Amino acid sequence: MQITILGSGTSTGVPQIGCTCNVCLSKDPHDKRLRCSGLVDVDGVRILIDCGPDFREQMIRLNDFRPIDGVLITHEHYDHVGGLDDLRPFSVFRDIPVYAESYTADHLRKRMSYCFVEHQYPGIPDVSLVEVKPFESFYIRSSLGSAVEVMPFRVMHGKLPILGYRIGDMAWITDMLTLPEESYNYLQDLNCLMMNALRITPHSTHQSLSEALAQVKRIAPTDTYFLHMCHQIGLHEKVNATLPPHVHLGFDGLRVTL
Repeated sequence: MQITILGSGTSTGVPQIGCTCNVCLSKDPHDKRLRCSGLVDVDGVRILIDCGPDFREQMIRLNDFRPIDGVLITHEHYDHVGGLDDLRPFSVFRDIPVYAESYTADHLRKRMSYCFVEHQYPGIPDVSLVEVKPFESFYIRSSLGSAVEVMPFRVMHGKLPILGYRIGDMAWITDMLTLPEESYNYLQDLNCLMMNALRITPHSTHQSLSEALAQVKRIAPTDTYFLHMCHQIGLHEKVNATLPPHVHLGFDGLRVTL
């Protein structure tokens, strides 16, 4: 399995428009963060996790134009779904199923109704919505017949229920403030945890760095990479040096192989 962090930033990205803090002015490429998204390649299946407004730029940077076999949506906020229309070039390979729970799927149908019509017309992405439920696994299949099991689990984004996903020994969690007790049962024996850590100080709907470290201690994965960070997380080089050996700040373009 290979996990690629396409974007490690929060909804505003880093640098944040108009900001002159030391992080936004940093020349270190690790401090340049596009909106949060990831790509998982496993057993011949390629899975995109969230598809934000920076998706086009992320795929141009990646320079690896191959089929996307499925898109996992964590929730309906713009920074996680604003790039769905940019899946159009990938429609040359196959139709692309977009997996989301019913609440999120309803929002996508309203927001991007032209993408999810029964009778498609030329020029729109060839995508279809597939509704999933937390704690009920499903399979994503490639056009060549390979299949990968995905387990969605419940995450609380403040008071908003959203989804995290486990694929094999990797779990992806974004925009989390808390986890219901039941979800911990699906996070045992992880080799890799990709998880949000917004900033140093507390936030009403996202966990802070200290709260994220507390979750790492409880979940106890082999390695953890933090995501969905804003400029208030601090400079990558300095903050990364303070973390335990098995915990790292993620960055755009990072590839992790399991």
